Amino acid sequence: MSASTGVGDGVAATSRLAARGLTLSYEDRTVVDGLDLEIPDGEVTVVVGPNACGKSTLLRALGRLLKPARGAVFLDGEELDRLPTRRIAQSLGLLPQTPVAPEAITVADLVARGRQPHQRWWQQWSEADERAVTDAMARTDVTALAGRPVDELSGGQRQRVWIAMALAQETDLLLLDEPTTYLDISHQVEVLDLVRRLNHERGRTVVAVLHDLNQAARYADHIVAMKAGRVVAAGRPSEVVTAELVREVFGLACVVVPDPVTGGPLVVPGKPWGA
Repeated sequence: MSASTGVGDGVAATSRLAARGLTLSYEDRTVVDGLDLEIPDGEVTVVVGPNACGKSTLLRALGRLLKPARGAVFLDGEELDRLPTRRIAQSLGLLPQTPVAPEAITVADLVARGRQPHQRWWQQWSEADERAVTDAMARTDVTALAGRPVDELSGGQRQRVWIAMALAQETDLLLLDEPTTYLDISHQVEVLDLVRRLNHERGRTVVAVLHDLNQAARYADHIVAMKAGRVVAAGRPSEVVTAELVREVFGLACVVVPDPVTGGPLVVPGKPWGA
């Protein structure tokens, strides 16, 4: 559902989540500068770009983990910084790049924490909470790990548990910062397939930061390419993923050919050194 509320200075919102004139800094170092962005509703948006271009910083600001130096992020036409924390948590789920679990917490307890925004002091746990947690754990294949401490798991197992917690939150908007970190190729595909199913079957709007450009092209409806804190291009994968853009953004000579499975763009790097 697109918001019809005005977004700052009379600018009409055309998507639930947007940024206007967004400048993000760490102390005196500007990382994102004057960025405008709209996240298409009901689609999977993937943000790509070289290391240190501002991808994760942008995602932190979209999830209100980082306060803008200038400009603002808008949710349903209202400035994110002015909204109550509970309302944001009920609308927007965020999986940061390096989440930290409380010491000795079990998998089931960590996933259950995703339900906190939906609880009240007079209703600490409900059947809906139980269903959401059970479903999230099943979808991420961590049900068998329910009683194990999170800090005893492998990196890939931990990552799937964190994703389960984000799913249990059952928000319409889901922000994922490098959700395939620590996962082998099989589990990377499983996680990204899961993201697509959540989008197709439940209409969730997803924003993910990915390093792998070919995975981005395969799974995204909408790609945002960043370089040096700015958006260089945004649009459908077929429009954005070109040899010219890859050279401009990543400094890589390549050929872009049709993916034999999906028909979308597939980046084939140029000759390796010494070839």
